[in-house]
Parts: sequence; C-alpha cells; structure tokens
Amino acid sequence: MKTKRLSFFETYLTLFVLLCMLLGVIIGIYIPIIPDFLNRLTIANVNLPIGFLIWLMIYPMMLKIDFTSIKNVGKKPKGLYLTWFINWVVKPFTMFAIAWLFFRVIFGAIIPTQLQDQYLAGAVLLGAAPCTAMVFVWSSLTKGNPAYTLLQVATNDLIILVLYVPIVGVLLKIGGFNIPWDTLFLSVVLFVVIPLLMASLTRKIYIKQKGLNHFNQHFIPKFSGLTISGLLLTLILIFSLQSDLIIQNPFHIVLIAIPLILQTFLIFFLAYGGAKWLKLPHDVAAPAGMIGASNFFELAVAVAFAVFPDQPGVWLATIVGVLVEVPVMIILVKIANKTKNHFSEGEIDHA
Repeated sequence: MKTKRLSFFETYLTLFVLLCMLLGVIIGIYIPIIPDFLNRLTIANVNLPIGFLIWLMIYPMMLKIDFTSIKNVGKKPKGLYLTWFINWVVKPFTMFAIAWLFFRVIFGAIIPTQLQDQYLAGAVLLGAAPCTAMVFVWSSLTKGNPAYTLLQVATNDLIILVLYVPIVGVLLKIGGFNIPWDTLFLSVVLFVVIPLLMASLTRKIYIKQKGLNHFNQHFIPKFSGLTISGLLLTLILIFSLQSDLIIQNPFHIVLIAIPLILQTFLIFFLAYGGAKWLKLPHDVAAPAGMIGASNFFELAVAVAFAVFPDQPGVWLATIVGVLVEVPVMIILVKIANKTKNHFSEGEIDHA
C-alpha cells in the first residue's frame, strides 16, 4: 500500500489558522458590518452561513466512512475495545479534569471567571469528539492497518450518535452550565446524523454504479477543495465575530493551547501503551493512539456555535484545538514510527 502524505494544506494547517485568525480580526475591526450581518442570519441558535460551511467540511469526511466494515467488528475486537474505552470512558473526563485544573486553578488568577467557564466548555466539546477524517492520514503515516483503521473510525462515528450528547451534557452540568438539551441534541442531528446519512446514501449509490475504486480515486478527491474552503472561510467568519475577545486577550490562545496539548499527549500514550500491554501489532496500536489523541474539531466548532451562541470563549477554545492539531499529531506520528520495533508487526488473530 502506498503511504499517504500530508497535503500542502494539511502540512501548513497551523499557519492557515493563524492567517485566518488575523484576517477575521481585521474584518471584525474595520468592516464590522460583516459580523453584524452574520449575527442576524441565525435560526434556532444556528448561524446559517457558518452552519453551511461546517457542512462543507463534515459531509466529505463522512463519505470516507465505510459502514459495511462493521460486519468485521467481532473478528479482532481487542483493538476496538481499547479504542472505545480510551475515547469514551477516559478521554472526555481527563479533558474536563485537565481543563478545569488549568483554567480554574493554575490560570485562575489571569483568566476572568466568565472566560474560565467558556474555555472549559470548549475543551469539553473537543474532548468528547474523537477524530474522523484526519485519522486516516495519521494512520497512513505510521503504516497503520487501513482496514482496521476504517473499522475504528466507523464504530466511533456510530458511538458519537449515542454518547456525545449525554457525555457533553453531564460534564457541562458538572462544570456549572445550564444545558439546553434540545439545542445540544439538535446540533448533533444537524452536523452528524444528517450528513452521515446523506454521505452513506451517496456512497452506496455511487459505488453500486461505478465501483469502489472509482469512488475512492475520482469521486472523493473532488471534495477536497470544498473541505479546505469550508474550513478556511469558517475560521475567518468565526474570528470576525470574536475579534474583540482576541484583541483583549491575545495571550489566552497560548493558555488554552497548553491543557489541550497535554491532553493530546496523555491520551496518545494511554492508548499506545494500552496497545503494547495488550500485545497488539504496531499497525493497530498506532491508529488506536491517533484516533484518541486527535479531535473531530468540526463537530466541536458546530456545537459551540449552536449551544453557546453568545459565548465566544467557547468558540475560541475549539478553534485553538484546530490550531495545535497538526504540529502535535506530527510529533506523535514520529514517536509512533520510532518505537515501532517495540511492537509485533502485521496482523494477529486476536487483535
């Protein structure tokens, strides 16, 4: 199998985020009519332009998920059990604990109380959303088993449908938030359930007509430009809406990044170390670590806007997740590759 490489956009994602941040802030300051107009285009707490752009990101990534792979879920369950345990029993709660420690204790004297709460909420939204599309790239860079990675991603996407709302709701409640459960549920329906169903239907019809190879080689690549455009425009619009927050608290971006980065390393080593303890092969262990460490930040951003329309600190925390994603994950890819000799190679029957 030919190993994928990071695209130009993926390689310089952090730089693109910073540029979009700068452009958005400039628009917010010097062309305030744009964010004012955007604020009026809201229905049921969902900003329509941003919601549409998020759809442009989420729908193409859902096309890559082959849910027929789930029929193999019982063949080699140990890697799946590990992934599920780390992503849904460990990760959301360690994210909450680390974010609470940093925002309310360590940084409590330099971050206003209101923003402490908002940054904590944003971290919770990130922590309960394991990665989807980008994990295929990270898996390939570590020569992960592509079929098993697909199975891990497919099952986690289905689990999101069931557990994301209750886990996020409970953690936000513990954090002192009054949760609009109907809005939280609606955001998952809009930004996970509907695009997932549409992508699955598209995939099924297209493959039936032209085959899987044509689908992967010709159809999916057509959406890469839409995904990139959707992300860049979303970031610009978001930062135009929260330009005041950025200007008043520019150093907060660093403060938010610290717990998010620590959480990423922690989850990776828990999953990667757990795979070693379970004697899983490296081509299963590496993707298991990657899917837990990285985040479905598109979902987190969408939910932040729907559930917290008047709290830009929540939005900022989810965007910082995008900012640190690539450089941190590249470091973890290098760690996984350098430690490959500590694992068995290839597939094992009980993986």
